Amino acid sequence: MSIPKELIEAARTYHLNFWQQFWTVELPSGVIGLIWNSVMSVAGGWFFLIAIESFTLGEKDFTLLGLGSFLATAASEGNFPAILWGLLVLIGIIIMIDFLIWRPLIAWSEKFKFETVDAQNVPESVILDFIRRSPTLRLISDRILKPFAQNVDQSLVSLLATNTKSFSVRHQSNFGKWLERIFISGFAFIVLWGTWEAVLLLRTLGFESWKEIITGAIFTAIRVIIALILSLLWTVPVGVAIGKNPHLARILQPIVQIAASVPATALFPVLLLYLAKMGGGLQIGSVALMMLGTMWYILFNVIAGAQSIPSDLFEAAKVYRLSLIQRWKTVILPRIFPYLITGIITAVGGAWNASIVSEYVHFQRKTLTTTGLGSTISEATAQGNYALLLAATSVMSLLVVFTNRFVWRRLYKLAQDKYRLL
Repeated sequence: MSIPKELIEAARTYHLNFWQQFWTVELPSGVIGLIWNSVMSVAGGWFFLIAIESFTLGEKDFTLLGLGSFLATAASEGNFPAILWGLLVLIGIIIMIDFLIWRPLIAWSEKFKFETVDAQNVPESVILDFIRRSPTLRLISDRILKPFAQNVDQSLVSLLATNTKSFSVRHQSNFGKWLERIFISGFAFIVLWGTWEAVLLLRTLGFESWKEIITGAIFTAIRVIIALILSLLWTVPVGVAIGKNPHLARILQPIVQIAASVPATALFPVLLLYLAKMGGGLQIGSVALMMLGTMWYILFNVIAGAQSIPSDLFEAAKVYRLSLIQRWKTVILPRIFPYLITGIITAVGGAWNASIVSEYVHFQRKTLTTTGLGSTISEATAQGNYALLLAATSVMSLLVVFTNRFVWRRLYKLAQDKYRLL
């Protein structure tokens, strides 16, 4: 989220407390990105639907009643008609959610775009138009929702103002101090106890197990990087095109949301059959499945970034007759950069998670594997090898955390400092 500096200065000038600043400055500035990331989060939930509704832990099989377990069973048995019917039902649900929820929210979020001139083309929604024109809903909003929201807002502002004036560390009650100490002590005990149990469990692992984990981490990291690069090559130009052109967005947005929400793991058997004929197998298939599960994070964030670009910047580019390369360099890339970094961060994390289902696959009552950290985690889960499972999961978590800390956080800070809309 990139908040214009003048809005932050205005908040400081009027001495807004943190609630007022959040409600009037920060939340409106982040609404567009929040909605598009919500779309992606729901799509990500559909992606892992099969994995969470049907899995094996040691000698126990856990299966929940649902569409995900149905698709998992159909994929495992190679029952393509069942897969097709399951996907048709899933696509129908996704289309309904898009029409009833996401399109109205995206059209509504247009009011939060930072503009100095009126935009020529804006997203539209039949549902949103109906809500705005409905006398009954307008009456409910004016008589119930708006007064309630105003009362809550005034209560919070008054409460924060009172607490700000009366708060002092020296006047904290003894009860509050003791409660804080108990919480910290309990949390510290849980952390120390969990760490000790983890160390005892990890001591049972031998050299070969650690060698398998390190080797798998290297192979999976290479696949993650390849999937990220291939995803960036098409998601950035397509995302900008959709975000800039509402007419194109009305056509492609539902298609993109459906494609992102369809569990790639359900389509994976068909992909594997094709790759088997081509000679690629799971080596290429794992990268393809990572892309299918993560490239949407980048695409949706780029769409949100392109949609948030003020129309007057494009008008200025036309007036000064900037070339296509100049527009990308001076207008588009600087503005979408914060959103792009957010998309990359979530995509990389999603790619590591997707490796668990892309490197270890059940298909036609057979188990297909390829060397990787995700395969090690899945295999350890299936065998009930908790020590290996803990070690592999810890290594994956540390790799994601260190990458975010030393690479993506610095790029995100650069995006906030250098590419903020002034």
